[in-house]
Amino acid sequence: MSSQSQQVVWIAGVGASAGLGAALARRFAKAGFVAAITGRNAERLEGVAAEIRNSGGQAFALAGDVGREADVVSLARRVAERGQLEVGVFNAGNADRAPSLELSGDSFEQAWRSSTFAGFVFGREVVKNFLPRKRGALFFTGATASLRGKPPFAAFAAAKAGLRSVSQSFAREFGPQGIHVAHVVIDGGIDGERLRTRAAERVAQAGPDGLLNLEAIAEVYFQLHLQHRSAWTQELDLRPYKEPF
Repeated sequence: MSSQSQQVVWIAGVGASAGLGAALARRFAKAGFVAAITGRNAERLEGVAAEIRNSGGQAFALAGDVGREADVVSLARRVAERGQLEVGVFNAGNADRAPSLELSGDSFEQAWRSSTFAGFVFGREVVKNFLPRKRGALFFTGATASLRGKPPFAAFAAAKAGLRSVSQSFAREFGPQGIHVAHVVIDGGIDGERLRTRAAERVAQAGPDGLLNLEAIAEVYFQLHLQHRSAWTQELDLRPYKEPF
């Protein structure tokens, strides 16, 4: 099989094996996609790629900082060399917290750069790849903060709200050209490594199915990719059945 006949999914924002980025990579690889995964920690990234290959899938690690435009442009070129890009998923960003009066300008800017700015540049490079074929799917991972701001998450909320606007703008501009753009609001805690290591008490309090299951979230993204263009979703929200909203 030639490299250009292989379908590729590019996922930016892959960290721990027990994280959403890795779960997305596993789900698409299971369906026969070549998973191109990007994150800043090269060792951890290669570990996820190796897990997928050991399970019979195809994956390769592309370490880089999506907050740097030059990195994203270079990575997009390398992804295109590995096959036909069909799906791009922007899953980067962090939820650093600080009271607003203690939040530095540098921290606020970094939150914007790693989410809003990085999402725009990633989306731009992915869409450039899609346009000649008038097809492709571009998905952005959002959060509760995409819809409302509250302390101590002023920087995170502003960044995620900005990313949501990028998603809407791309959808309105490129949807008529055959490109499916969707924004997924993760409204609740994810049952993954980050929460289990940083907030074990919250995990215990949540109880069975009180946190979002990684594989369940990944399945939603995969089903978005399968949607017929006569009935595309632009935005959806996911939360555990116990989560108030």
